[in-house]
Amino acid sequence: MSDASFVFSEKPIDIASGEGVTLTGEDGTEYLDFGASYACTPTGHCHPQVVEAIQDQAAKLLYVQASYPVETRTSLETRLAALAPGDLEKVWLCNSGTEANEAALKFARSATGGTTIVAARRAFHGRTAGTLSATWKPKYKQPFEPLLEDVEFVTFGDGEELANTVDDDTAAVILEPIQGEGGIHPAPDGYLETAREVTEATGTALVFDEIQTGLGRTGATWACQHEAVAGAGVTPDILTTAKGLASGLPIGATLCADWVAEEAGPHGSTFSGNPLVCAAANATIDVLVDADLAGNAAKVGDYLTEQLADSEIPLRDVRGEGLMLGLEVKRGANRVLRDLALEHQILALPAGRTVVRLLPPLVLERTHADDLLEALGEVLAPTAES
Repeated sequence: MSDASFVFSEKPIDIASGEGVTLTGEDGTEYLDFGASYACTPTGHCHPQVVEAIQDQAAKLLYVQASYPVETRTSLETRLAALAPGDLEKVWLCNSGTEANEAALKFARSATGGTTIVAARRAFHGRTAGTLSATWKPKYKQPFEPLLEDVEFVTFGDGEELANTVDDDTAAVILEPIQGEGGIHPAPDGYLETAREVTEATGTALVFDEIQTGLGRTGATWACQHEAVAGAGVTPDILTTAKGLASGLPIGATLCADWVAEEAGPHGSTFSGNPLVCAAANATIDVLVDADLAGNAAKVGDYLTEQLADSEIPLRDVRGEGLMLGLEVKRGANRVLRDLALEHQILALPAGRTVVRLLPPLVLERTHADDLLEALGEVLAPTAES
C-alpha cells in the first residue's frame, strides 16, 4: 500500500481487479462488493460493454473542450434529458457529484435572485466550499470555516418547519430523497410533495440531490419518482446525479428546468463532458436500461429486506429502498464492517457510527444476498456481540 496519501485512510486489502460483483485482491482473495465504492459501479466491475466503449473512444479522441460538439457528449446530454423526470431537459456535465451540486446552488442563486440556501440536518452534499456549507456534519466543515453564511438547516421530514423557513429570499431548497451519508433515511411520505408546494409558492428552486440515489439504485430511475403526485412522482427544478453514471469514471450532471437554465449565469469547467467519460456513461445507460437494473434493484432489494425482517439477525432497524439499504446495528458499524471483510470477504460501507450501508452493484443476485445474510448472522450472533 502507498504511504504517500494523507487524505484517505487505506484499508488492509490491496485490490488488483474486479468483475461483476466481485473484487479480487493482490493475493487472489475474492471479495463480494456490497459497497460499489459508494454506488459508483452499478453495472458491476469492468462490464464488457462499458470497457469496449471506453476502448473504442480512447482510440478516436481522448479530449476536446466543450465548445466543440462531440457525438458522445451530445448523445449523453440527449439521453439524460430523456431519462430526467418531468421537463428537466437542460444538462450541465461536470466531473463529480460535488461539482454537480455546486453548479446547482450557483444556478439557483442566479436564476431566482435569492441568497439563502435551505438544507436538511444530516445532509451531505459535497466538499467544495459551497456544497460543504449545505452539508450538516460539523466534522466535515469545521477545519475549513468560515464557509457560506446564508445556509439554514431544517429537520429532514418536517414539512411544517420547512414551510416556516422558506421565504421569498430563499434561492434553493436542496434535499436528498434518501439521506445517504446521514444514515440511510428515506423522506417520509408527503415530504417531497410539501417541499414542491412550498418552493413553488415562493419562487424557490427545488434541488434534489440524487448523486447516490439516482439511476436505478432505489428501484426507480430516480428516487423522487417513488412519491406519487398524479402518479408521476415529484419533479424538482434541478436534479443532480453522478456516482455510477459512468461505471466508476469521474462524471457528474446537473439537470435543470428551462427557467433555471435561462438565467443560470456564467459557469464553466475545463473537463466538462470529457468524450472518454461520456462514452462510458452512454454504455452505462445502455446496460442500465436494457437489463432493467432498476427492476433488479427493486426485486433483490425487496428480497434482502424481507429476509432480514424474517431472520433472527439482531438489527435495530433496516431502512432504505431497492439496493440502497442501511442496517442499524447494536455495536459499532466499523467493527462489523471489519469482521465482514476479513472473516467473510464481504465489503460494505458505514453511514455513521452504527449503520452498515449497502450500495452493491445493481447486477447483484439473490445468491449474493444470501451470502451476506449468512455472514451477518455469524458476525452479529450473540456470541460475537459479547
